[in-house]
Amino acid sequence: MAEKSDNETFNQKHRENRLLADATKELNEWTGEDEAVEIHMFRMFSEVFKPHNKDEADALFIVGTKTTTPPLTTVSSAPVKPWLFSRVLALLGISFGLLTMLFMVFHSNKAVPGMIFIGSLAVPFSLTIMFFEINVYKNISVFQAMQVFLIGGIASLVATMIFYEIIPSGNGVGLGSALAIGFIEETAKMLIIGYFINSFKVNYIFNGLLIGACVGAGFAVFETSGYTDQFGLATLFVRSWQTIGTHTIWSAIIGAAIILAKERRQPVQGKIMVRPKFLRFYVLAVLLHTVWDWQIPLPFNDPFDIQTWILIAIAWIAIFVLINAGLREVRTLQGQRIIN
Repeated sequence: MAEKSDNETFNQKHRENRLLADATKELNEWTGEDEAVEIHMFRMFSEVFKPHNKDEADALFIVGTKTTTPPLTTVSSAPVKPWLFSRVLALLGISFGLLTMLFMVFHSNKAVPGMIFIGSLAVPFSLTIMFFEINVYKNISVFQAMQVFLIGGIASLVATMIFYEIIPSGNGVGLGSALAIGFIEETAKMLIIGYFINSFKVNYIFNGLLIGACVGAGFAVFETSGYTDQFGLATLFVRSWQTIGTHTIWSAIIGAAIILAKERRQPVQGKIMVRPKFLRFYVLAVLLHTVWDWQIPLPFNDPFDIQTWILIAIAWIAIFVLINAGLREVRTLQGQRIIN
């Protein structure tokens, strides 16, 4: 009986591994490479659990200037291992905990605005720092990233409101309404991402991931703050952790897709929207957003939040594939001695 159980467990793991390999291979084909991508999540985040000093953190934050942007020949193509984002998340988490104590223990309503701000900011901003860390080209500064985070996040909300005035979206519950919302919001963010890619004149996949993440994170922060103000703090506690797999990640996918589709050293133009390298990832982001909003009538979905976890997993698989494509791009450019 035990041997049979072990065999069943082995077969199940084999099927799961095969399914993951097939998924990464399909996504990797969209980037131009015909092979599966090995996902080493624990290796990628291994530095999170190691001690780091202030000088190491300072070195990460001073990049992106004329004197601190390395030449392409010295850019590392080794697996990325971000860690600073976890310290930022911990800092914001502690701040949120203290504000919650003020509210719960001392019944101070003055703590509520701070709870909304920090709670909305914690995960999206920490993800932004993660994408800032893994931008191995180090050609975008902290100031530029914060510019995209703030201005880009707000501008994408403005663009979204304009689209909502033009396109009927319904209540967001049914499939058609969820699809309309997914299309509107991802298209609005895509336009702002394209603007900043043109403005900064960047040409690398990691740059697209970072700019997309900044726009999506800003969008997520302001959206969560608005929903919390409208529906109460319970909304904040749910939406804050869910942002690990929503706007920041979806927009990072779109940002990388824009870089994949545009011609190197050329500005983003409307014609990239019909190129498969962009269109496939853009549609993926829209569909992820659509299914996230769609209230699918499935048993056991609500109690266990199965739909949410599956969508988060799919989005992060796409991110891992795009990170792999970004490292492959570094090796290709260095091998061809292409300097931008």
